[in-house]
Amino acid sequence: MNNATSTPAPTLTQLWRPILAMLIVIVSSNYLVQFPISEWLTWGAFTFPVAFLVTDLTNRAVGAQAARRVAWVGFSTAVIVSLALAPWRIAVASGVAFIVGQLLDIVAFNRLRTLSWWKAPFFGSLVASVIDTGLFFFLAFAGTDLDWRTLAAGDLAIKWLMAVVLLAPYRLMLPSLQRWVPVA
Repeated sequence: MNNATSTPAPTLTQLWRPILAMLIVIVSSNYLVQFPISEWLTWGAFTFPVAFLVTDLTNRAVGAQAARRVAWVGFSTAVIVSLALAPWRIAVASGVAFIVGQLLDIVAFNRLRTLSWWKAPFFGSLVASVIDTGLFFFLAFAGTDLDWRTLAAGDLAIKWLMAVVLLAPYRLMLPSLQRWVPVA
């Protein structure tokens, strides 16, 4: 793990894998959230939780500073791209909710990182998902004809389920984090 006294923070070039993964997740989620599966769920609920996996793997590999860089670069680039693919209100709501949720996930992860391997990514994702979901659905759909509270509840349930499901790829990637963010 990167710390201020021994290893310099990875460059953006070294962070290309997590940045690219984050961009793919955000853009696809912003597009897919426009398509309800049912009265309480959109397709974006299944793709967005991967953003927490990207952040958590980066945080574990090289620390919070690098994870924040990935979040901010992902945020700025993806909002611009999302404005072209989704209505402006969804793109802006996504950006606000995304960055607040990601920064909260990074803080929670760091507070729990010394516990069992699964606790930091799991609980960080749970807490951040509540804030992210509430902000996104309120900003994107409040005042529209959509029943955004029901959609938010369904979305949150899937995000919590995905927090459990994504523990498997997180665990599988732990031994090869050097490939995720090569710093040497």
